[in-house]
Amino acid sequence: MESYSEKLTTPKTTVVDLSVAELEEGKIFNKKDADLGMEVAKQSLGLEVDAETNKRLLRKADLYICTMMSVVYAVQYMDKQTNSYASVMGMRSDLHMHGNQYSWVGTCFYLGYMIFEIPSSLALQRFPIAKTSGLFIILWGFVLCMTSIPKTYAGFIATRTVLGVLESAVTPAFMLLTSQWYKREEQLLRTSIWSASAGLGAILGALIAYGLADRDSSTLPMSSWRLLYIILGVITIALGIVFLIHVPDAPSSAWFLNDQDKLLVVERIRSNKQGFGSRHFKIYQLKEVFRDIRTYLYFFLMVAAEIPNGGIGSFGSIMLTDLGYSSKEALLMGTPFGAVEFGGIVLVGYIAQRTQRRMFVAMFSYCLNILSGCLLAFPTSHKAQLAGYYLQGMAVIGWICFISCVTSNSAGHTKKVVTSAICMIGYCVGNLIGPQTFVSKEEPHYRSAKIAIVVCFVVCLFLTIAVYLINLRANRLRDEKDEKLDPSFINSEFADLTDFENPEFRYAI
Repeated sequence: MESYSEKLTTPKTTVVDLSVAELEEGKIFNKKDADLGMEVAKQSLGLEVDAETNKRLLRKADLYICTMMSVVYAVQYMDKQTNSYASVMGMRSDLHMHGNQYSWVGTCFYLGYMIFEIPSSLALQRFPIAKTSGLFIILWGFVLCMTSIPKTYAGFIATRTVLGVLESAVTPAFMLLTSQWYKREEQLLRTSIWSASAGLGAILGALIAYGLADRDSSTLPMSSWRLLYIILGVITIALGIVFLIHVPDAPSSAWFLNDQDKLLVVERIRSNKQGFGSRHFKIYQLKEVFRDIRTYLYFFLMVAAEIPNGGIGSFGSIMLTDLGYSSKEALLMGTPFGAVEFGGIVLVGYIAQRTQRRMFVAMFSYCLNILSGCLLAFPTSHKAQLAGYYLQGMAVIGWICFISCVTSNSAGHTKKVVTSAICMIGYCVGNLIGPQTFVSKEEPHYRSAKIAIVVCFVVCLFLTIAVYLINLRANRLRDEKDEKLDPSFINSEFADLTDFENPEFRYAI
């Protein structure tokens, strides 16, 4: 069998092309399709990052990058939830929705999201990541404002589909930014923080919606639900402009780091063996994506996990009215859901980082989700159903663990980008299906949809166990072989090697 060192010098996947003279001079690997951090890595090679410096750089990344991602994600979640809020603020009657038409409002959003997921992910690889993301955010804010204009169901559906197209870049961009700025053992907690910020968005969005719904309609310039779209759209546009200016495209070009820190931040993430990313699309890495069984497990797990999310995201407020709350009360009763989501996810993310056992955390999450699904589906007590609804705020923990796995365990930038896109397509498929499980003839209880939630989380649990066992076995085999890259291969961490190519790579579990 061909060894790893032989693979690295074969014409098919050549990644090293150094002459003996260059090696003797100690020059560093440099190709046009190398990682974006390669040039800086030439200068930083040999620098040591002590514990105090590591903490200082980590604090800067948290302050300038993680905080910004958290704010954007909170606003994005508010934007997604506008349908749920508007559904009890008069939108359905104003647009003359009947039958399953409201279910398609949630489905069409994710249809646009899914269709554009591959193009948006490729754009994030080809163009500067922060600038591309900022542009998408500004455009989606504009379209969100325009959602207030349609007077017909068809026009409203069209704007929601375009909104899905424009939001398709945000989560993949944040996954890439997290892998750029944080070490593998730090990534799960930071992913938990910016993902959990959706809970803050849920609280703020519900309060804004309640404030509008509680106002005398004669004092508003238009219907409260239309004004809601405009307010959140303007907030999104302003945030997109800030993001465009504030977030650097790579740590090596960060405005808030001095020249020495730019070198040190490269050394800090060297152990990831993934670099900052490459703008050169590599066909062999694309082929590797479809040879990796993890890709298929990630996809089907995302589908199963997001069917409940798609349903609850669109029908959450309606489910609360079924428990006896008025439309206005349902908006307020949605705020504890956001609190549970934010507090619970950050806490569990911290525990996962301390133990470095993200797969166990995902298993725990799906067991909790099964319990909450059962509380929604089977008891007749409204209090038990409400408890199940609030516990669904923790449903995203397993999702976070898996997008963190994609970030940490998919090496090679083309492979990471495509794998992320496939996962997000699975995310969209699940969210497409989710609202359709809420059949109008079962209104207001939607028993079949609640049972589907339980079934989906059982599937997620088994798929999680499968991913864990595959990664555990792969690490054991690599430990037994104990193969190493050629010692003369300098800066291999920034050569854009995939996890299959690099025998020194180990999967985070």
